[in-house]
Formats: sequence, C-alpha cells, structure tokens
Amino acid sequence: MLRSTFFLAAFLSFVFACKTPTEIDNWEAQAERVEIIRDDFGVPHIYGKSDADAVFGLLYAQCEDDFRRVERNYIWATGRLAELEGEEALYSDLRANLYMTEAEAKAAYEKAPDWLKELCQAFADGVNYYLHTHPEVEPQVIERYEPWFPMYFFEGSIGGDIEQIPTSRIRAFYEENKALAYSDFGDGLNHPDPYEEPKGSNGIAIRGDMTASGNAMLLINPHTSFYFRPEVHVVSEEGLNAYGAVTWGQFFVYQGFNEKTGWIHTSTRVDFIDEFKQEVVEENGKYFYQYGDEKRELEEVPVTLACKTSEGLKTKDFTMYRTHQGPITHKLGDNWVATRINWDPVNALIQSYTRTKLDNYEEFREMMDIRTNSSNNTVFADAEGNIAYFHGNFIPKRDPQYDYSKPVDGSDPATDWQGLHTVDESITILNPPTNWIQNCNSTPFTAAGPFSPKAEDYPFYMAPDQENFRGIHAVDVLSKAENLDLDSFIELAYDPVIPAFQRLIPALVNALEKYGNNTDLMAAKEILKAWDFKTSKESEAMTLAHFYGINYQRQFRDLNNLVENEVLESHSQADVQKQMVQVFEETLEQLKEDFGTWNLAWGQVNRFQRLSGDIDLKYDDDKPFIPIGLASGRWGALASYGASQKEGTNALYGSSGNSFVAVVEFGEKVKAKSILAGGQSSDPDSPHFLDQAQRYADANFKDVAFYREEVEKRMEEIYQPGRRK
Repeated sequence: MLRSTFFLAAFLSFVFACKTPTEIDNWEAQAERVEIIRDDFGVPHIYGKSDADAVFGLLYAQCEDDFRRVERNYIWATGRLAELEGEEALYSDLRANLYMTEAEAKAAYEKAPDWLKELCQAFADGVNYYLHTHPEVEPQVIERYEPWFPMYFFEGSIGGDIEQIPTSRIRAFYEENKALAYSDFGDGLNHPDPYEEPKGSNGIAIRGDMTASGNAMLLINPHTSFYFRPEVHVVSEEGLNAYGAVTWGQFFVYQGFNEKTGWIHTSTRVDFIDEFKQEVVEENGKYFYQYGDEKRELEEVPVTLACKTSEGLKTKDFTMYRTHQGPITHKLGDNWVATRINWDPVNALIQSYTRTKLDNYEEFREMMDIRTNSSNNTVFADAEGNIAYFHGNFIPKRDPQYDYSKPVDGSDPATDWQGLHTVDESITILNPPTNWIQNCNSTPFTAAGPFSPKAEDYPFYMAPDQENFRGIHAVDVLSKAENLDLDSFIELAYDPVIPAFQRLIPALVNALEKYGNNTDLMAAKEILKAWDFKTSKESEAMTLAHFYGINYQRQFRDLNNLVENEVLESHSQADVQKQMVQVFEETLEQLKEDFGTWNLAWGQVNRFQRLSGDIDLKYDDDKPFIPIGLASGRWGALASYGASQKEGTNALYGSSGNSFVAVVEFGEKVKAKSILAGGQSSDPDSPHFLDQAQRYADANFKDVAFYREEVEKRMEEIYQPGRRK
C-alpha cells in the first residue's frame, strides 16, 4: 500500500540548499584548473591539470550538451525512476536495490582506492557545479549528485546486465508471491526480440600488412540508440588523453582511443548470468533455503521506495530477499529463484578507467585480468601494430555436467560458480595471419577467418553466439581488402551489399516467375530481378526487399538465425513458393495503403529526422527529413540503420544503429575520422544540433582534432566551467 510522504522532497531540497561557501569556493577553484575547447562541430575537448580536474570538466561539458540524459541515467541507475515516471517504474527501482542499496553503494565507495574516490568526487562536483551555475535548470528528481553514484553505473552500456532480469517477474513475486511461466528459452530472463532491430556493435581491427601506411587501424562502430553517447576528448597532465564516446553521466571514455591504443566493445552472448532455484521454507517467521545438508537463513533487507502519483510522492515498503547466490528475483513453479550477475562496481570502475590510459597490448592484456567487463567483447589495436580480440571478460566457471542455459538447482553446492575463468582460458585472438579481426555480435569462431578459434576447444557457455549476416558480410569484405587508408576503411564499413537479400530475393523472384499473376507482381519482380543487392536512397528494390523481409520473418523464420551454409530447401516447394508470392502481394498492398504506391525510392521511406532534443522523440511525416540509404543490421548491413514506423507515421524513422562511429589509424601520431547521428548538442537552437545529420546520411566523416594544435585550429570557443559566454 502506497503511503504519502511530504518530508522527502523537502529534505532533499534542504540538503541541496546547504552548499557551503567553502564547497562553492572549491568548485570554482577546480573550474580554474580546467579548460573546455569546443571545436567547429561542438565536440568538447577538456583539459585539466589532474585526472580529477579533467573528470570535473567532462561532466560539466556533458551536462551542457544534454543534462536530461545525464540526469535520467542516474535516476534509473540509483533506483528512483518511479519518482519521475510513476508506479510502473517501481519494480525497476526495486531491481536496482536488489543488487545494491544506497547504503551498499556508499560502502563500496568508501572501500575504493583514494584515486578512484577522487574521480568519483570530481564527477559529483562537475554535475553539481553545472546545476549551481545554471539555476534555470530544474532537476526532476535528484537535487544533488553524490560521489557514490558511479557505483551503480560502472558498466559502459547502462543496463547491459541488470536489464536482462524482467521487472514483470520481480513484480509478480514481491507483489503477489506469484510464479510466471518460463520463457520460450526455458528460463526467467529477458531475451532480445528477434523481430526488433538487433542491438550491438561492429568492431574491426586491421594490421599494417593491409594498410597503405603500414599502421594498424580500428573501426569503432557501436549500434546504440541515437544520442545515447556523446563524442568527447578528455586530457590531463597526469597522462590522460582519451577520445571517443562516453555514456551520458560516466567519467570514462567507453569506446574510443588514446594516442597509442584503441578499443571497441561489442555486445556478447557469453553466458554470464545464472538462475538458481531455491527450496525455501518458513520457520518461526524466518525464511530458510536448502543448501546441501544445511538450511541457510535468507538475508532480509528492508527498502522504502518513493513513487510519483496524482496526489504527490508516496512510498511503498518492501522486504528484499537474498541468498549467497544472489537476490531473489522471481519464482518458477514452487521455487524461489536467485539471479546471479556480475556486481563488482569498484573493480569495474577501475577497469573502465584504467583502459583509457594504456600504451600497448601488453598493458591492455594485463588490464583485462581484472575481469569485470561482463556484457562485452572487445576488439583492440595499438600503435605497435598489434590487433587483438577478447570474447567476453567476466566468465564464471561452472560444472560442465549442468545446463546453465536454464535455471539450476541452487540447493546442490555443485552448481555454484567456481570462480572466474582466466583471460587465458577464455576465447582470445592476437595478430592472426589473416591480418584482420572482426566481431559484429557474431560467433568468435569466424572472427579471424580460417585462423579463428575452434568451438570444440571451449565450453559452450563461453560462446553460444550464433553467426549473423553482419558477421558474414564483414568476413567477405575483409577477405578482399588491401592497401586501406581511413577513407577506404570507411567505404569498407559502409559497403552497401545486403547479404540476407542475396539469399532471400532470388528465391522470391523464382516463385514470382512461376506463380505471379498480376501486373503489379510482374513489375515488382522485374525490379528485384535487376537488383544488385546494394542499398541506396534511390533504390526501389531496397524498399520492396525490406518490407518483404519483415513480412517473410513473421510468416516463415527469423533471418538472424540463418547461418552461412544453411540450405533453404523449402523455397523450392510449390506450396511454400505460393505462400511467398502471397506474402509479397500483401507487402505491395501494404505499401500502397501506407504510401499510395508500392514503387518508392528507399530514401523516401527510410528517413532521418530530429525535431527536438527530447529523450522520447516524436516523428512527423509532414516535417522535414533527410533521406537515408543505409539499411537494417538484421539484413547484414554493416552500417546499421534501425528504422521503423513510429507513432502516427507511415514512413520509417531511424532511432538506433550507427550512432557514434570512428575509424582510427595508429602510428607515430594517431589519426582519426568520426561521425555522430545528428549532432553533439540536444538544444535545437544550437548550431550543433543537426550539423552532422547530412554528413551522417552521406557517410562524410569529419576529421578528429586530437592534438592540441589541431584543436586550436578548429576552435570555436574556449572557456572554463561556469564562465562560458
């Protein structure tokens, strides 16, 4: 039962109001040790005396560009989303607390090494100084940022682990003591929807044997939601000099490079989350779970969560339960279930920050021994010419006699994790004879062509990842590549061939030639028959193929599950061919209903539009847009453009896929080019709100200004935090 609370908002306001003159003096003194240079695309280059000074300036600059996204990430991460969004978010907040309460976050911060505490304090000071110098910005929930906040938000991809735990199951258990049915995968976890745009990234590293300069090169190509990460450059006199993408509110570059090394993370399918079924009994008002021959008492943790209602803030009390195998997150049948994930925030922050300051592969490999980067693979290159790949990083050791892809019996001590696999035991690649490495959220067993690791050498849980069309595409273009420079590397990364349709469309054309029976079908068949399977904004065939592919998946199969050598025998069967023709005919009718004709250039349907800086964007078919020739990653497009119909639209609008992209060449001096979807700023009145949008559509990358002399030549403004004109 929710109950009203009036003291909470008043108390938070009081705390925030209690900024002492000394604290403000300290902020202003630190601001004097920071310079922010905005280049001609609005990218902030932050220079600080110390690493902490640079972090202070980095957070200040992030807040200038998009405070609301910084704010929302911490509202979500600290378990206060229901104060903003209401009761439906209450179980997201409970999930956050199941893994770390405020008291535990504070305790983790206190245990951190002094240098990390100093960076965390600089993070908090940078945001708080921004709010102090921008009184017109009203925080929605969090009035004051604290140095222990990063303990909740230690991973580069916010929610990468914890969001695999469904809030619907948490609600069913903690609200009604109710069990929900297993998923289609036989577990209680969230799984990607195969019919939605795939999330993830592309990473490609190339040795000097394949480049014009003889230097190693790296493609940094995350496929995230647009505006999920800004582009930053952060420098200190203590050796920090990192450029790349930072998730809003974090104080380390998540995907990027320094002068000597570069790194790109791709989402992994390594099994690093396990569910442990518990036999729970109640005795004298206490709960116990069976573990071997003993009964262990469940830890009970009370928590009070606030929630926005029409009557103001109210609170709700919960008692959370935990075992040594993790917190209780749901029920399956009669069993309570503990879900165990990686939760080591101090070491994870150490690994995330240390990564940005390393000089070569040897140092990078040593950093990977920390083993807290759970949801990612990593593709690497350095100035010494090395390229490397790490498939996962946090990989629990398990007893191979149990199937951990499904919930295991937590009462059997043999199912417990037995520590972590070392990096040497996991799947890695270093300088393969192919001279290239790729990962596109695909199997590691094709990452270096014929010189890839072998599946039989590793336990299945290390690499359940399937092949996908992006991986197939990457192997194909890399196998033919030579003499690359930054521009031709971009061309490779934007290769327009769509491999899924190379396999799918010829079968459709054959079916249409046999069973097509009207003018529209015959005309559309000729367009497809003449197609070279390359996407472009002018292509009519791409429009037909995309919508047919969507409908084909709903009728027949998920194309993401196809592997390179699978034979589609059913495509030659008469009844299946007739079905294919029917699906295609329905596709033409759908296009005519939505657009008045089925004969449409792809760029008229596939659009880029940014009408505001809101987190939840609206789209409008009648408002200006930029035609886009890119295609969905689900079809194997390397340059992924995740577009779909939005509320109230018929056209497709991109909202994920290529977001921040960079190509980097290492040598005596590092060189790079980059692009952002839209622009650096969330302010529609800023010249940097849409200044990269047409460049994004054209794959016309900007040169990165990395060295101070380059930055000053491109300087648009220079200022200290709090003193921007």
